[in-house]
This record gives sequence, C-alpha cells and structure tokens, in this order.
Amino acid sequence: MKKILQYLFEYKTLSQQAAKDIMLGIGKGVYNETEIASFITVFMMRSITIEELQGFREGLLEMCVPVNLNGHRVMDIVGTGGDGKNTFNISTLACFIVAGAGQKVAKHGNYGATSVSGASNVMEQLGYTFKSGNDALNRELDEANICFLHAPIFHPALKTVSVSRKNFGLRTFFNMLGPMVNPANPEYQLVGVFNLEMARIYNYLLQQSGKPFTIIHGLDGYDEISLTNDTKVITNKGEQVLSAQVLGKRTVQPSDIFGGNTPEEAAKLFKTIISGKGSWAQNAVVLANAAMALQCTGNYPDYEDAYAAAVNSLESGVAKACLDKLVAMQ
Repeated sequence: MKKILQYLFEYKTLSQQAAKDIMLGIGKGVYNETEIASFITVFMMRSITIEELQGFREGLLEMCVPVNLNGHRVMDIVGTGGDGKNTFNISTLACFIVAGAGQKVAKHGNYGATSVSGASNVMEQLGYTFKSGNDALNRELDEANICFLHAPIFHPALKTVSVSRKNFGLRTFFNMLGPMVNPANPEYQLVGVFNLEMARIYNYLLQQSGKPFTIIHGLDGYDEISLTNDTKVITNKGEQVLSAQVLGKRTVQPSDIFGGNTPEEAAKLFKTIISGKGSWAQNAVVLANAAMALQCTGNYPDYEDAYAAAVNSLESGVAKACLDKLVAMQ
C-alpha cells in the first residue's frame, strides 16, 4: 500500500485493473485500517475517474456472495448518500410503495456512514433480520414482493471498511459504489446522486448495461427527488429537468423531510409514513420517488399513471402489508 499511496500522492490515477486489484486486496484483508483510511482519503481530495470506479466495482462484484432470484425482474431504488441532508429513509419507503404496486424489489442497503440512519439501520429497528440464503430471499420476494440485501453480508470489502467509513462520517467513493454493486443484478434501477458530476459518471456506466435506468439529482444537492427544488432526471432515453410541481404536486421545505436525530426516531417516522399517516409533504416526496421508479420499468409510460399507482399502494395499505410480511418472515 505504501507504493500505491506514493503513486497517488503524485497526482496520478489508477488503471481499471489496478483499482480492481486494490479492492480485491481490501476485501481479502491485505491492508490494515490505517492504510485503508489513507487510501480513502486520496479520493476525498480529488475526483474519481471512470476507470477507477469501474475497477473498484469489478473487484467488489468478483468477491460478492452470489444471489439467484429465480429470474425475477427486480428493481432497486437507492441513493449514493453523502449529500449531508439527513432526510428520512425516502428510498427505502419508496421501495415498499413500489412493491405494493406490484413490482418486485431487491433493495440493496447498508448502515448509514454519513447519515443518522441508513436503510439497514431502519430495517433493523423495524424488526427485520438480515438474510443471505437464496431460498430465504426468494421467499421474501414471493410473499412480500420485496427482499432486502444488507451490503456487508454480500460484500466482504464493505464490511472491512465499515469502521473507517463510520469514523470519517464523510462522503467517500464507497458511497458511489453502493448503487452499482447490488448482487441481485436488478433489471431496473432508480439511482439518486449527490452532484451532477456523479450523474454524468453513472449515466456512462449504466448505459453500458443496456438495462432501463433512471438517475435523479435534486438541483439543490439532494440524492433523491426532494421536491425542495427542481430535479435533474436522466434515463437511457435522454435527460430533462422537472419541477417539484410536476413531480410531487407541490414544493416542500427541507425541514419537512428531516429524518430525525437517532435510528429510533428514523424508524418511528418510517412507520408513520408507511402507515399512511405522514404529512402531506412527506407523502409527496415518497410518492414522487416511487412514481419515478415505477415509470422506469416501462409499465407506466405516463408519469401521472405511475404516480396514481404509487398513491394507491400507500393509501390502500398494500405497501405497509409488504413491510409487515417481510418483517414477519424470521
């Protein structure tokens, strides 16, 4: 690692193969915590290249625990995190609404490194037990229409760096990797990014997959549709900027989507919203993200139809039923 760091300190970048080899070394425990922290710091001081990100991704996927979902065409909704906004668990809530609307979901999540409560934090608080076996995951999909993949169980490298990431409490390149390494290899992806540079990089990478995708970026810095401002929307068909009024029927304030100060508060808020008792603003934000995900599947070419399906999923209680079924399967 000393030679690698010296190379990077000279303002040089890694080849795709070199980046992959380093990630494999991290996953195999070749480097100590101090070396890993130093390596991560380099990429907090400069932009990551597409080649480096591709190499890191290949390394993670080569080591990951394989998942077989029996041919189900699943969706994932995930943000990179690291936007520093500390919103409630919008992506995870949207996943349950999408599941309630009939689209199977394989949610890839982790503990919060830069926020109070990541997807894994809130799922634990809700009583869910992480699983890794294909039989268990497929049973979740069959009965609840959604399964949850806790990233460190499937990616040894992510478990290795968890302490360093938590100690930093800042955005690292691992935030960028999370949405790209879902072991279920979802057919559809809604990915939220924290800046336009990452939107460009994701657009390039996701175009290579040939699968339907949607990238979203709140123009005031959110890695999701926040309805606090306009949203940049990029798909494999093109890009546009949409207003909060178009996406969610209204503009909301940042305070409306605050996620609380503890995982317990985040879970309490989650239960309130999934039960249909959230505020107008909270519901609007979750529904907009769910609607954009549903539109990504191609089953709802018209956004208004996708939004109506999301509203029905939440207000009918089907979304909550998906959550209840998932938590009950222990």
